[in-house]
Amino acid sequence: MQLKDKNIILGITGGIAAYKSAVLCRLLKKEGANVKVVMTPNATQFITPVTMATLSQNTVLIDFFKHDNGDWNSHVELGLWADLMIIAPATASSIGKMANGIADNLLITTYLSCKAPILLAPAMDLDMYKHPSTQKNLEILESYGNILIEPAEGFLASGLEGKGRMEEPEIITQKLIHFLSSKKKLQNKKFLVTAGPTYEKIDPVRFIGNFSTGKMGFAIAETLAENGAKVTLISGPVNLEVSHPNIERIRVTSAEEMYKTTIQEFPKTDGAIMAAAVADYKPLIEADKKIKRTKSDLSLQLQANPDIAATVGRLKTKKQITIGFALETNNELENAHKKLKKKNLDFIVLNSLKEKGAGFGHDTNKIIIIDKNNKIENFELKTKKKVSLDIVNKIIENII
Repeated sequence: MQLKDKNIILGITGGIAAYKSAVLCRLLKKEGANVKVVMTPNATQFITPVTMATLSQNTVLIDFFKHDNGDWNSHVELGLWADLMIIAPATASSIGKMANGIADNLLITTYLSCKAPILLAPAMDLDMYKHPSTQKNLEILESYGNILIEPAEGFLASGLEGKGRMEEPEIITQKLIHFLSSKKKLQNKKFLVTAGPTYEKIDPVRFIGNFSTGKMGFAIAETLAENGAKVTLISGPVNLEVSHPNIERIRVTSAEEMYKTTIQEFPKTDGAIMAAAVADYKPLIEADKKIKRTKSDLSLQLQANPDIAATVGRLKTKKQITIGFALETNNELENAHKKLKKKNLDFIVLNSLKEKGAGFGHDTNKIIIIDKNNKIENFELKTKKKVSLDIVNKIIENII
């Protein structure tokens, strides 16, 4: 019973593949899971709530409230109860609603409230699956941290053949077992992650900064936490939030603040992932009043900021691991190798601004990982969530 005492929400949306959800529910129960089923109203046209209630041994939830007495079905309590949520089948309509926060039924509100990992098993006709809107919505959901169980190829309800069949319940069950068992690989480990840009003040209203959004660092923090680690996320000014209870966020603005906080927190950790785009320089003098335009030219004298990665490299013990990032525009591999050695890193993640879809401002990234033994691994363009999985798997390889 590999899922013994695990609390699983099984979400069922309105597609012909809903009949497979009965088998999936039975398999989850056989493995020892506690299962609560949430159905969309359309799903009840394909499989009855009585069937799912019998198999799950729990009342099936469909509406926001019970029509006979007005009792409210709390999507918030459901989201807190679950160790994992699986939506199978996930139709194109529900995928679109989840991606855009259209909370018009209990299943979508439960999805939006759920604190646990969420897996999606899409099921639809092949043209619907391939449509750019569906693919974009799936990319959005993956960027939020949802995990996609790719549909299988085969005979479809439309009579066509192609990709769109919901994966078989037996395979989904094994994926859930593998997912939940892998979550403990970093149990009792603590990591520090830096993310986002730093802002270096010129005067009270202006600063030197860069285009970093923090998405890569936040994705790494989330993936570490999902694997059981406690994470201290030191974040520059970004418009992102974290929801995982294993993440403690410390907000900073300048490189000096990030440096001081990192040096204070690093000795308490098993390692640091330095994904922040830290400004190398700051103004030598910060004006206490707004600098007025009095002439056509203005010279700004800069001084070097402290080097966070180099300092961490000097401080680290044999039991700690350090990972750096290199964003390059030319001589990428050569510059990354130099940074790896100079800053005493265990491995470095290289981004090139020459690669379409990589670097600042994108939901995707394309990386090369170079380790201290000069092993080079190239990865294809992926969502930043999937890139974070590659990076965290490399960390796990190095410490387990």
